[in-house]
Amino acid sequence: MENYGLLSLLPPLLAIILALATRQVFLSLLIGIASGFVILSGGNLLQGLLDTLGGFVRVFESNYNTEIIIFTLLIGALIALIQRAGGVEGFVTRVVNWLQSKAATADMKGQRRRVELLAVLTGMLIFVESNISTLTVGTLYRPITDKLNIPREKLAYIADSTCAPACILIPLNAWGAFIMGLLLEQNIAEPVSMLAGAVAFNFYPMLAITILIFVILSGRDFGEMRKAETRAKTEGKVLRDGAIPMIAGDITMMEPKTGAAHHARNMIIPLVTLVLLMPVFLVYTGWSNEGGASNAFFDIIDRASGSKSVLYAVSGAILMSMVMSKAQGIMGIKEMIDIILKGMSGMVPLALLMVFAFALGDLCDALGTGVFVAESAKPYLSPALVPALIFLISAFIAFSTGTSWGTFAIMIAIAVPLAQGLDTNVTLAVAAALGGGVFGDHCSPTSDTSIITSMATASDHIDHVRTQLPYALVGGAITTMLYLILGVAGV
Repeated sequence: MENYGLLSLLPPLLAIILALATRQVFLSLLIGIASGFVILSGGNLLQGLLDTLGGFVRVFESNYNTEIIIFTLLIGALIALIQRAGGVEGFVTRVVNWLQSKAATADMKGQRRRVELLAVLTGMLIFVESNISTLTVGTLYRPITDKLNIPREKLAYIADSTCAPACILIPLNAWGAFIMGLLLEQNIAEPVSMLAGAVAFNFYPMLAITILIFVILSGRDFGEMRKAETRAKTEGKVLRDGAIPMIAGDITMMEPKTGAAHHARNMIIPLVTLVLLMPVFLVYTGWSNEGGASNAFFDIIDRASGSKSVLYAVSGAILMSMVMSKAQGIMGIKEMIDIILKGMSGMVPLALLMVFAFALGDLCDALGTGVFVAESAKPYLSPALVPALIFLISAFIAFSTGTSWGTFAIMIAIAVPLAQGLDTNVTLAVAAALGGGVFGDHCSPTSDTSIITSMATASDHIDHVRTQLPYALVGGAITTMLYLILGVAGV
């Protein structure tokens, strides 16, 4: 691979800085991607622009990319179906009645806090897959938080700060299997023990959840989130004026079918189906009938396809919603198909954004962005600084490339031999690499998990990133100090 040096940083940084500064995420990504292909073409502007188009096409050469894009479209179909079937309205009514019965004398603040904590708990319990966690939290709680004038930015922060942290702290999922596979590649004899030990030192995910709960209980928001909270409380606006939600308003505001009873089960059962089918399809896609292949739990999960599993799971949830609507006489087949197509059409902007994000990620791979950052920092590493610098390097790579898993692959391959060579704590180095990947992912507007969070909560994507960033930076700063202390102490 040709070494592009500092030029490899230009496309992701240009895209991210422009997106945060202008809020024009599509144009910013396009400019960043085009600049990268111009670099790859040796400065040939025309060839670089032509290669940019080819880069978008090549996104679909990856089964993973294509399956995730189709998944986002089908999510729109599922949301539209449960909205039309009266499930959302029924769920809102049930929850509001429950809140009133539990807190007849409580003020709005108490009701808001209770709902926010329920959303946190829901996100943490669904640790089987990060996208399913985010989707469930967003779909279940958005109608309630809207009614309680909780800004969409706050719901997005809750969903994003519980999904990946829960998945990596409770790694009985594809995250754990993937990380153990990376550890095996580094000749770690007992990857399960190594991963379990790393969880205890993985401070950033713990702090992300702790800070979130503190903010909810204390009501002490700051930065852009405080402005969003003030706007929602005083003006009743869950979105700022001019915000562009990552899902079309005609889906989130779709009226239930006239004459249909509003039953919460029409929302809850399809979503429960979605959550339960996810581990089933992880086992299905990872099961091996070959005699030499182990069907132990982590071996199955290691072979499983997360992208196929979420695609199959959401398809099963759509089928369940259709069967329920038909059985109750709410909609006929033709109307359901029309609703499905309408729901999918409302997700086209998100699908396009995913294409852009994947194209930028592929471009960073071609430029060697992550490898350049990691290799450039090696000469400055000393035993005492290893954990903190690994954390910061991982964070920067994830921030630039928008992928935590890609960061894990790069950094574990560097962190393990580096820690062994400097005779430092390998488990601590692995934890720092993992936590840094999640931290950078939380800060990046090109992160696929952040994009899906914005979709699930119907938030403006850049508003979500800007409001979450201060909390993530606080967690990142505290984590860095903890790693410095442990490094100096020789833990």
